[in-house]
Amino acid sequence: MASSAPVADPNLLPPTATAKAEFTKPPTAGDPYSYTTGFGNRFISQALPGIISWSQNTPQKVKYDLYSEQLNGSAVNAKRSDIRHVWMYRIRPSVAHGPVRLDPSINQHIESSFLSPNSNVESCAAQQAWDPFPIPEGESTGADAPTVNFVQGIRTIGGKGDASLQEGLAIHIYSANASMDREAFCNNDGEMLILPQQGRLDITTELGPLMVRPGEVFLMPSGMRFSVKLPDGPSRGYIHEVFAARHDLPERGVIGPNGMSMERNYCAPLARYDIDENLWSIIHKLEGALHRCEQRHTPFDVVAWHGNHVPIKYDLNEFVSLVNSTKDQADPTLYTVLSVKSNRKDTPLSEFLIFTEKWITAEGTFRPPYYHRNMSTEIMGLVFGEYGGSSHVLAPGGLSYEAAYMPHGETYETWQAASQRELEPVKICKGTMAFMFHIGGPVKLTKWAMHGPGAKSLHPSDPTQWDTVRPGFFDHAEQIAAEIAAENRG
Repeated sequence: MASSAPVADPNLLPPTATAKAEFTKPPTAGDPYSYTTGFGNRFISQALPGIISWSQNTPQKVKYDLYSEQLNGSAVNAKRSDIRHVWMYRIRPSVAHGPVRLDPSINQHIESSFLSPNSNVESCAAQQAWDPFPIPEGESTGADAPTVNFVQGIRTIGGKGDASLQEGLAIHIYSANASMDREAFCNNDGEMLILPQQGRLDITTELGPLMVRPGEVFLMPSGMRFSVKLPDGPSRGYIHEVFAARHDLPERGVIGPNGMSMERNYCAPLARYDIDENLWSIIHKLEGALHRCEQRHTPFDVVAWHGNHVPIKYDLNEFVSLVNSTKDQADPTLYTVLSVKSNRKDTPLSEFLIFTEKWITAEGTFRPPYYHRNMSTEIMGLVFGEYGGSSHVLAPGGLSYEAAYMPHGETYETWQAASQRELEPVKICKGTMAFMFHIGGPVKLTKWAMHGPGAKSLHPSDPTQWDTVRPGFFDHAEQIAAEIAAENRG
């Protein structure tokens, strides 16, 4: 029951307040916020002292007449190690909002079902590559420039499974030129990995703010509201959404406790509450459809919180590459930053791999990516720099697609050069950050990406690019005949 004590005039209260902590990651030139650190931790953060009880989650009366509210990101009867939840102590409970209604006018280019009955998706076995997707021009370029915020600018490229079945994932791009203005987004379908390619994202969440820069990756847990501002103007990036699942750190096995991405480098926000009594709009995504409701107060009024269902970010430049070897190539699992479990014990639903500057030292080894066929679908993108690990062009802001079990690899010219090159230790991927979504099994692509506006960025592969491949085996006919004869004589 709400307290009968008089309500304080919000005009007399400070507009914002931010938590202070002894051990936090401090602000930098490009990021004004402080963070608590760790992956999978059960954090505690208070913007004002003495709010969180050390003995219970729902005291009869919370300090300052705040409301207790829990957000569960997992089933309540899951194993203790799988429990994801957060307790929030807020000025108003989330239930204080107006009627919820379906609003397809927000964005009609988001897909959540990749099953055959959905006519908006299709199977594709051929290699595909998209040039950088266009960014809508900023408002300063002209009065007629369309205003597109983060939610309006999401476009689905492909995916597998179905959000309503709580199985699978979706790959999106986003492209925006405007900040969200008194508007918050909540993804009820699953967790989102957001990877900006151009322009920082100033993200306000219920648990506090984060500044996410190109070269960083951000995880937004399911069911939590957030709003995105564009401090650098028009922005573009990538989204990896997993339905009813979560991204986790990969097992290191014989590598041991160190290397790759380390828990302590992940940053979670500190509690900060806002006071805003103006009209706010909340957009919920459920089974891919967008629903809207209004409320006369900010959703970002959490004064204190504790739990592990939290937004976090990670600077990909801190990834510790372990790919050096004296011979042969390391498997791509060593590039894995985050992994998503599937219902198959031996096959992840998806893995997020990163390719950054590293030394290549293998002797007597073909060093470029070898020709291969995978049971996984490979979707690659480029944050910055130049990437030469395939037979197609990949530019920052673009994407490439290789279907499950379809053959792919470097050009014949690259194979020739790499087969004859004198080998010495060399540093590759200088000034480059490329990534891959390594998805278990087949993926369907959207009609938007293949035939709609997204297809304007498609650049077709040269159908004759493999015509120059020579079977060098035939050049050794005499040698082969001689060795067979010698073998028969023996």
